[in-house]
Amino acid sequence: MRILSGIQPSGRLHIGNYFGMMEPSIGLQNEGEAFYFIADYHALTSIHDPQGLRENVQDLAIDFLACGLDPEKATFWRQSDVPEVTELAWILSCVTPMGFLERCVSYKDKIAQGVTPSHGLFAYPVLQAADILIFDSNVVPVGKDQKQHLEVTRDIAGKFNDRYGDELLVVPEPRIRDETATVPGLDGQKMSKSYNNTIDIFEDTEKKLRKKIMKIVTDSTPVEAPKNPHGSYIVQLYSLFASEAEVDEMKVSFQAGGQGYGHYKQTLFEKIRDYFAPMRERRAQLIADPDYVNGVLEEGAKKSRAQAAKVMDRVRAAVGIGK
Repeated sequence: MRILSGIQPSGRLHIGNYFGMMEPSIGLQNEGEAFYFIADYHALTSIHDPQGLRENVQDLAIDFLACGLDPEKATFWRQSDVPEVTELAWILSCVTPMGFLERCVSYKDKIAQGVTPSHGLFAYPVLQAADILIFDSNVVPVGKDQKQHLEVTRDIAGKFNDRYGDELLVVPEPRIRDETATVPGLDGQKMSKSYNNTIDIFEDTEKKLRKKIMKIVTDSTPVEAPKNPHGSYIVQLYSLFASEAEVDEMKVSFQAGGQGYGHYKQTLFEKIRDYFAPMRERRAQLIADPDYVNGVLEEGAKKSRAQAAKVMDRVRAAVGIGK
């Protein structure tokens, strides 16, 4: 089983990134042949600062390795180090009906948020399909919001295979964990940089982390009164880090009353702080050894290009490109 996933270097990583993509990907590297990349081509739709993009890429590589990505088990590289992916994206564009792209909700959402429309933003799902299909990926762990894009990938692969030959491209399957498919932000909306409601996994200081958590939206129930744990953003976030018994204990305490929301936010803060403490230590070591980080990406690029070349030889022959 080959597993493929990518993440954009769009800035500091938050808890939604971690549980939506990173943590399940790190788990899956023990189940099959894992291919993970930093999607810097995709980032060009929103990041127009060259130096900022380079720094984001390096930071993301460090963060992913700090969180447990093992280069002995997973191939890890920069998307732009495999130029074959853009060649495949063009070929796939030539079989992709406009309707596939016009129905994508994420494009409409970004336009509604005031993002300037571009061909890159509109054709994003085709490049994403190329990312996946060029590595004969069987499984793609995705967040709930990316499920539609994977469906488009499957549809594009089907169109290509119908035109040029059955099973030329492997049709991937999604891997979505419902319990962490959507991580709530400070305001209860999906955690996203776009909403400015994130909790970074590597906040600069404990003080900043605690300050963020104390901003989580709650209702005005008095300290002494029972509180409803169902729908509480505090409980939802706590359940990502705590054991089932610990979550049950918090729910019982909510319903009993006698504690204010600040008490539960403090408990959440301590749990998040302790959860990421070993990763923070590993991150400091990686920051001090940039040659190691760059070496991992360079070796990953070699391995991923070798695999991409096999698929492109197949694709070029099928469409009539080359000898």
